[in-house]
Amino acid sequence: HLPRASLLLPALEAALGNCSAGAEGGVVQPLRTVLAVPGHGGYLGVMPAYSAADDALTTKLVTFYEHLKDSSAPSHQATVLLFDPRDGTLRAVLDGSVITAKRTAAVSAIATKLLMPAFAEVLCILGAGVQAYSHYEIFTELFPFKEVMDTSSQHTIIALFTMATTPILAGDWVKPGAHINAIGASRPDWRELDDDLMKNCFLFVDSREAALTESGDVILSGAEIFAELGEVLKGTKPALPEKTTVFKSLGMAIEDAVAAKFVYDAWSAG
Repeated sequence: HLPRASLLLPALEAALGNCSAGAEGGVVQPLRTVLAVPGHGGYLGVMPAYSAADDALTTKLVTFYEHLKDSSAPSHQATVLLFDPRDGTLRAVLDGSVITAKRTAAVSAIATKLLMPAFAEVLCILGAGVQAYSHYEIFTELFPFKEVMDTSSQHTIIALFTMATTPILAGDWVKPGAHINAIGASRPDWRELDDDLMKNCFLFVDSREAALTESGDVILSGAEIFAELGEVLKGTKPALPEKTTVFKSLGMAIEDAVAAKFVYDAWSAG
């Protein structure tokens, strides 16, 4: 059980910094393997990771399906396997859907804390479902927004989590100096943000390698990546909260690893 995503912030900040530190950070994390399910509009992702700092070894199995109609099944489902890194013994099988929702929202909150403008008062949420709820929950806990809306014009913090395949947010709709968290469009041919926005922002990502391989927003726009979030946390790149910023979140296996270890350790401690 993970009552609040904000409990994950210290562990995730450390993990993001370690991930951006290269080999000395002790993070082993290949790109996720994604298997298409022909004829069903579905995908199966496999996401293994090891964190030396946390001594956490996990893999996540996640399915995601496009445009499910009249189905009781959610679009995304996941399971996280936590292993003992000393001998490979399976320690726990965890609800990966909860872990994914909580850690994704927590990483967006970290990005927002670093990149949001000082005058941010209005949060715009574009999308629905589990991610919308988890982001609303942590954002209203951590930030003193005066208003939460579902339209983007002139708002200073925007969060998107959709299954869009073509852009739904245009640069000329965005207030200069705004910060955008883009969580959806996780395939190389899917888009949430248009070229105008992507090419006229400072672009932050969780992983350069993943963004250049998996993100249609990055690949198809040709936008230049300014920094990984871990580089900002380590102090090797500036945050630039006075600029228009986009955090393109693809989600990393190391985030699942430290979140699963946190939940397991809390459960083990009683």
